[in-house]
Amino acid sequence: MLGVGVPMDQLLAGLRAAAEPTRLRLLALCGRAELTVTELTQILGQSQPRVSRHLKLLCEAGLLERFREGAWAFYRLAQRGSAAPLAAHMVALLPTDDPGLALDLERLEGVKRSRAAAAAVYFRDNAGAWNRIRSMHIDEAEVERAVLAALGERPIGDYLDIGTGTGRLLELIGPRAQHALGVDLSREMLAVARANLERAGLVHCSVRQADMYQLPLGSHAFDVVTIHQVLHYLEDPATAIAEAARVLAPGGRLIVVDFAPHTLEDLRALHAHRRLGFREAEVLEWCSAAGLSAHPAVHLPGQPLTVSVWSADRIGTRGALPPSLTGRAQPSEAVR
Repeated sequence: MLGVGVPMDQLLAGLRAAAEPTRLRLLALCGRAELTVTELTQILGQSQPRVSRHLKLLCEAGLLERFREGAWAFYRLAQRGSAAPLAAHMVALLPTDDPGLALDLERLEGVKRSRAAAAAVYFRDNAGAWNRIRSMHIDEAEVERAVLAALGERPIGDYLDIGTGTGRLLELIGPRAQHALGVDLSREMLAVARANLERAGLVHCSVRQADMYQLPLGSHAFDVVTIHQVLHYLEDPATAIAEAARVLAPGGRLIVVDFAPHTLEDLRALHAHRRLGFREAEVLEWCSAAGLSAHPAVHLPGQPLTVSVWSADRIGTRGALPPSLTGRAQPSEAVR
């Protein structure tokens, strides 16, 4: 029923904010994709100042979320907060056969096609290096099966993929989560991931630009966190593990995928690898220092690289922190 779980003042503010044709169109568009002001201006055929003013009102009412990615700002339908159910309900009520809205959605598809084309160019230009490394280890499908096995059958409310790259793990695990977020520093990789998620129809999955050493996310907020083939690029993998553990909810699981120790020195010079794999003992030590209880690793031998899958759990149950964690920040909303 409309308004269930929405405070009366929030409900009235949301209804007032949405009670305008352009703002309803914006809600419909941002409910289907993460869009910049420029893209929305192109779709609506209105001036940027006017569109920005409408977006500001919708964000203030909690119906839209705004987040920055470098010099750009993206908007999407609110996923969290007391006004999120109202935003979703209003979008569901909009008639998709309305001629004006149908034209907006047609133009939105054009924006998505342009994004996908740009992502394909970037992927093509870098595919050679990625394919060379892939040829050195076991098939990626085997790695993904090992990740799913490490995940088990646990329910997933909130899922975070650190160093998401092309967003492949979001595509793999995202369908099981209520909300899923991927973070990466590279805007180019985020563009690839965003296009892949749009193609897969995973509207509840999103990506953000963020530093994995200082995640702009609340503590104990995610049920599952993954770090897939990222640690070998890092100067300080232990700190990345600790930061991942910080955002992991009690009872949540961290899954790390990376290479076992190897001697391929050219990966440093040609592909910017800082570490030539990781010993099981050091990864387990990092997890323990971060307050996690680790499980035995799974090793997938390849030629010549072996892929290892580590998993570790935050002790406790969701909603009840163990004594050693009392006094820390409680789960909060993800970055907007």
